[in-house]
Amino acid sequence: MLELRLGVTDLASMWFAYSPLQETVYSIRALVLPGVYAPRLPWHDDVAEHLNPEDVELLYAMMPPRRWLPDFLTPRPQAPGPRFADQLATVRATPGALGWHDILAVYGPDRLPPVLADGGADPDALVERIATVLDRYWRRCVRPWWPRLRAILDADIVYRSRRLAAGGARALFADLQDRLSWSAGVLTIRQASRPQYSAVEVAGRGLALVPSVFARGAMTVVDPAVPPVISYPARGRSTLWEAAAPPTEAALARLIGAPRARLLALLRHPASTTELAYRLGVTAAAVSQQLSVLHAAGLVARARSGRSVLYTRTTLGDRLADPVVPTGAAP
Repeated sequence: MLELRLGVTDLASMWFAYSPLQETVYSIRALVLPGVYAPRLPWHDDVAEHLNPEDVELLYAMMPPRRWLPDFLTPRPQAPGPRFADQLATVRATPGALGWHDILAVYGPDRLPPVLADGGADPDALVERIATVLDRYWRRCVRPWWPRLRAILDADIVYRSRRLAAGGARALFADLQDRLSWSAGVLTIRQASRPQYSAVEVAGRGLALVPSVFARGAMTVVDPAVPPVISYPARGRSTLWEAAAPPTEAALARLIGAPRARLLALLRHPASTTELAYRLGVTAAAVSQQLSVLHAAGLVARARSGRSVLYTRTTLGDRLADPVVPTGAAP
């Protein structure tokens, strides 16, 4: 168990960010442990077709049995929406000795896989090779999905920011993740990998919150020189794998039209035009036209997150669409 003791200054400087490099690294675990990500992800099948076979051994070696990851693979985001190339440059700049130390730390007493066994002889070359393989993996397997991934991360940040604005830290942490609890200025993080109790005074450094589609639970990295970082599962991440629209109530479809009824049902979680168009199998222009009508009628609201505009239902929209019951379903 870990306690982060946050003062007023820390709460005032708390901020959200997403990390394309973190998502890339975390996604590798979905390949290594597909059974943990049930039901089987459509993304997994797509990646299997594009993954470079020569990269598999090294990528999988970055996921040791004890489930810790080498710290240098997931540097803290330095901006709310960093570019993958900038984050990868940070990995490339990692001193080989530090990268090798991180690898040995996560493997502990376990035997290193053959692809890493000789890494200590030239750790600088190993770090460069890892960065090159990550770059290739990103381009082939993650970047094609990134617009949808980012839309979910943006939507989560908008939702969490509203929770924070409306109810403060207590409301924010109440449903962030079940490993987290908040009380009287102390954020408690329960992690099985931390069998012993420890407490950290954040002492004015602030706190970075990073949503993730591929994270399985809340994780934290604490360094006395920089703000702590907590990664947590993004709200609505399961929608990434949904292609078909949910069923809509026939009466609502008759009232506002089937396309708008489907959109209203999908907007249970905030989403961008791109994300909605993908899930409905139509053009972004068609979705934008219908959203304009719903917005003018007061059924949806708009919020900007970085370069994206996210739509979410208003209270009136919730009353119309939630719960959505398929035609013919039992009451």
